[in-house]
Amino acid sequence: MKKQRLDSLFEAISIIAEGAYVYLCDMSTNISRWSKTAVDYFAMPSEYIENAGAVWAEKVHPDDRENYSRNIEAIFSGEESNHDMQYRALSADGTYTVCTCRGVVIRDNDGNPEYFGGIIRNNGAFSYIDTVTGMRSLYGYLDDIKGLFTRRESALILMIGLTSFSDINDVYGYKFGNRVLQTLARRIRKLFSERGSIYRMDGTRFAVITHNTTAGEAEQLYNQLREGIRKDFIVDDEKVSLSLNGGAIRADRFDIAWETFYSCLRYAYHESKHHKFGSFVVFEDIVEADNRKIIERVNVIRSCIAEDCRGFYLCYQPIVDSETERLKGMEALVRWKNDEYGIVPPDVFIPVLEQDSIFPELGYWILKQAMLDGRKFLDINPNLVINVNLSYAQLEKEGFVKEIFRIIDETRFPVDHLCLEITERCRLLDTAMLKEMFSVFREHGIRIAVDDFGTGFASLGFLRSIPVDVVKIDRAFVKDIRKNVADRNSVKFISELADSFSADVCAEGIENADIRDCLKEYKIGSLQGYLYSRPVTAEQMIEKLISE
Repeated sequence: MKKQRLDSLFEAISIIAEGAYVYLCDMSTNISRWSKTAVDYFAMPSEYIENAGAVWAEKVHPDDRENYSRNIEAIFSGEESNHDMQYRALSADGTYTVCTCRGVVIRDNDGNPEYFGGIIRNNGAFSYIDTVTGMRSLYGYLDDIKGLFTRRESALILMIGLTSFSDINDVYGYKFGNRVLQTLARRIRKLFSERGSIYRMDGTRFAVITHNTTAGEAEQLYNQLREGIRKDFIVDDEKVSLSLNGGAIRADRFDIAWETFYSCLRYAYHESKHHKFGSFVVFEDIVEADNRKIIERVNVIRSCIAEDCRGFYLCYQPIVDSETERLKGMEALVRWKNDEYGIVPPDVFIPVLEQDSIFPELGYWILKQAMLDGRKFLDINPNLVINVNLSYAQLEKEGFVKEIFRIIDETRFPVDHLCLEITERCRLLDTAMLKEMFSVFREHGIRIAVDDFGTGFASLGFLRSIPVDVVKIDRAFVKDIRKNVADRNSVKFISELADSFSADVCAEGIENADIRDCLKEYKIGSLQGYLYSRPVTAEQMIEKLISE
């Protein structure tokens, strides 16, 4: 009878476990039942185990075992009713995998502990089926892309996703949000199921791999889907307003790494979402005519990042005091070159590689190299500040703040001589996260600059939310300032706005004396541009500093 009840409860928990391992212990007999998948993966003795807590403890990594055993003892002694911890466990192949284990004590009618059960989620095991839509998951998609390139099969790869889906979750709740995704998945499946394989990616994005659809046909299907959900998308009798984004790329170059194509696809999707108001974007259509080999170059550059950033180097453009025109700092600018392609400007590869998981490695290299060079500059002129640009791909990476301070410690760079610049694309990130992150930096003396101010990203609301030390006026407002009244008014407004928030103002794009003289009328503390110097290598900068 006890075994039957144990099995019944076990099956009930298994239904809602969504791929996690289930365990359930009868606390009166200390006999447990475990998922067959867990038994196989961790080489447990059987599905039914006596004194499973002790048996499982032998699987837990020695460094994690004491905490695990202490918690289990507290459960069985009645001191605790909940189990929630993360540890490493030994799998059948002799390696440790990180597990998240959660459990609860189930009591009888008299309040006595009767069962202890829960789930163990293997953080190292990937599910190839999305539990919400039933489609193949991101991991299945990545495997299929790799297989495509291994077999050298040409295909059109699409990415389709939603904008502002968090608003739906906030208003209606996550369960309703899941039903929205399920309904959208059915519509995508109806349009594309006979044309290829469909996948639920991370978040609200879906992908299609098709061998028999042209880019033009894919755009027609996408527009049909987009128009359909705009006019008639009803879930649980609620009409839901959705905005779609879509990008595509033709995979037909198999001398290129599949990761490069994936980054280019993400870039096309990014363009649709952030610059094309959801219109369908084909990667090949957004590169200029003389840049048709961009995929080839990005592929080589991506490989160089993986090889300790081979071929990359930094140049530095001086920043001068607007009154004295003496050097007060410089901005680090990344460059890449090789024998075949020569020097490739960063605006060719940075936007694409920002969509790549490997990009933060380049960002860390830039930071470290700028600090190493910066120490040499400071030995000559100890009053300089080194500006280094940050990408949103770096900022959103877990552990970014910790890595910044690790590099500072490694290079022994004085933090009060470092200024971190955030670029226009950082608007994609959560403002609260940025505020917290930059508060930590500023508390340690690191300065924060906001680049491209006035081009759509930075605003009054941004300056109110996130205190910055420097506002950099984009060169677009400066180049025609002599003859353009609107530009003069814009510079005046930005400089006074920044001043009201106690931020210094740096104007970029100072190409001649006329622009410099015109800017002296405004509250601008720093100037940067070709009038003072083009970007120069670290060696040339050292020569320049010595000669001053």
